[in-house]
Amino acid sequence: MTGTEAVRAEREFRIEFSPPAKLPFSLIRLNDVTAGYGPDAVILDNVGFGLEAGQRVGLLGPNGAGKTTLVKSLVGELPLLAGDRMAHPDLQIGYFAQHTVESLREGATPMDHFRDLDPNGVNQSFRDFLGKWNFPGDRAFEPVDGFSGGERARLALALIAWQQPNVLLLDEPTNHLDLEMREALAEALALFEGAIVMVSHDRHLIGLVCDTFWRVADGVVEPFEGDLDEYAAWLRTRASAQGARSKADKQEKPAASAPPAAVAPVKPAAARKPVNPHKLEAAEKKVEQLGAALAGIDRQLADPGNYADAAKMARLGGEREVLAQQLEQAEATWMEMLED
Repeated sequence: MTGTEAVRAEREFRIEFSPPAKLPFSLIRLNDVTAGYGPDAVILDNVGFGLEAGQRVGLLGPNGAGKTTLVKSLVGELPLLAGDRMAHPDLQIGYFAQHTVESLREGATPMDHFRDLDPNGVNQSFRDFLGKWNFPGDRAFEPVDGFSGGERARLALALIAWQQPNVLLLDEPTNHLDLEMREALAEALALFEGAIVMVSHDRHLIGLVCDTFWRVADGVVEPFEGDLDEYAAWLRTRASAQGARSKADKQEKPAASAPPAAVAPVKPAAARKPVNPHKLEAAEKKVEQLGAALAGIDRQLADPGNYADAAKMARLGGEREVLAQQLEQAEATWMEMLED
């Protein structure tokens, strides 16, 4: 503990989320929900998920399986295909996603964004708050055009924190953050008094912040009783089984029923082979490329202008399924290389 405190003291800055203005016990609930982008693009079915004050939930599951769809349904951004979303009148959501960073207004400064958010706020209060998020002095008056991806993400998180949410829904919040900011964010989230739902590839962050895990896979949202190592083993086993099925389908062999595969144990350190850093980088890049392609299809599926074209929606749904499977296998390969 002494060593940990010494490391914290050496940091250039520490961030914090202010206590929620109100914190009711039961915050939000989905009952018997079907979620997706139309009848031909159902992603999740029969979802029952509730969030109470103080809960810290990590969403696990292959990319493309529906974690972001679940988060959007909780936010209310994605209309439900069936079922009910019930929210407390005092619910205040802080939602971070990739489009949150992209929605920052070009040419505007951090101060401009705070004035847009709170027209009656006091400029000195804005400056003091921005200083805590490492935008000191004149940095608060610089246009975001020249900001790095990490600085934009930090500003987006600061804007969320200013609103004193009682629920944080975070979809890959650390994609653009450096190591120091990731550690500061982990510490701030650990002290946050409200509820948290997080989607992240950063196993260090999700392991530090979340004490409950839910798995999203094959259209089902359910509690996951294992830890992150057990989840990684499940993901590898699942990808291997899908690869074997795909190979069998290509050879046009009749499928034989077999008992579920046992979860592959995590390899001991002595049995692990060194991983070429270039191969690891290529594996990570492949995951990012497939994830971007999947996000592009999801945007098309979510566009109301496409709802009337049943043939297009069906085609997009098919393309999404193929991409999701490719992404799941790529992610499993990447995670195994990370462990090695």
